[in-house]
Amino acid sequence: MVTVPNPSHRPAFPLALGLPLALVTGLVLPLQGRINGALAVKLEDGITASVVSFTTGLVVIAAISLATPKGRSGLQSILPAVRNRSFPPYYVMAGAVGAFFVFAQSFTVGLLGVALFTVATVTGQTLSGLLVDRMGIAPGGKRSITGVRVLGSVLTVAAVAWAVSPRFGGTADVGALVLPVILPLVAGFLMSFQQAMNGTATVHYGTPIAATLVNFLAGSLVLWVALLIKLAVAGAGNPLPSEWWYYAGGPLGCIAIGLAALLVRSLGVLVTGLGMIAGQLVGSLVLDVVIPTAGTVVALPTVLGTLLTLAAIVVASLPWPRGSFPGRPGAKGR
Repeated sequence: MVTVPNPSHRPAFPLALGLPLALVTGLVLPLQGRINGALAVKLEDGITASVVSFTTGLVVIAAISLATPKGRSGLQSILPAVRNRSFPPYYVMAGAVGAFFVFAQSFTVGLLGVALFTVATVTGQTLSGLLVDRMGIAPGGKRSITGVRVLGSVLTVAAVAWAVSPRFGGTADVGALVLPVILPLVAGFLMSFQQAMNGTATVHYGTPIAATLVNFLAGSLVLWVALLIKLAVAGAGNPLPSEWWYYAGGPLGCIAIGLAALLVRSLGVLVTGLGMIAGQLVGSLVLDVVIPTAGTVVALPTVLGTLLTLAAIVVASLPWPRGSFPGRPGAKGR
């Protein structure tokens, strides 16, 4: 059984502050993806690039944990929380979801393309966001599946599909893509559970620093095992580059995971995830305009789909009390 604080005792992150923070958190992810992708090309090895990203993130968050009073306090809380079963012990392996997402990205983006991969992960994450909030496994407690939240979720998936539609190719064999699509769909579905587990762990550790550290430790462990298997089978790739910016993906991941762990308690998993999705689209659009890469497409559907995503977040996140809309039954009062 998961022990979480009283859902009414939520931290001071009102929607007006929490939703912009979720958007900022999402803005980090496209930059991280661009850096990790460039590193994978440089090394000609996606698994090694993922290991480098997770390991540098682990080093940074470990240094923060040791150097700050809050971090040291969180370190001291990890083992007691696990021993006392303040939450299910498998929550410490939440970072394995991040490792699984990296695997899905490495093995399917080349086949599916970025657009279809994005739609699949967003669909999975949006569906599970509704489910996780309804189950109440995040520290904010249960949140009902309302018609408005479902509408906002459907609008989000449609908006993302519209925004990335210029990247779709017209020659793909749809039947051949069915099985590969399942992998990013599952990866996206698991991401909401990861956010809920990290949020719950943050409550019991007393700080997102400790939850982020455990997350990177678990993810690094999984990826190092995968790398050792890869080295035994296929050998090493290119040597590591000397440019410092290739190693910034891990620290950026620390920021994203830490903020998401804080926000799920205030906003819930669904709204946090939708806010981050909107941030990803905005960040990707800015990157494609400011630092375009080969094959970059910035078309009108990309801009309009991004704006529609922001509108969908508003639909899903606002409380919309009964009687808010003229003509609805009970419009004069609750």
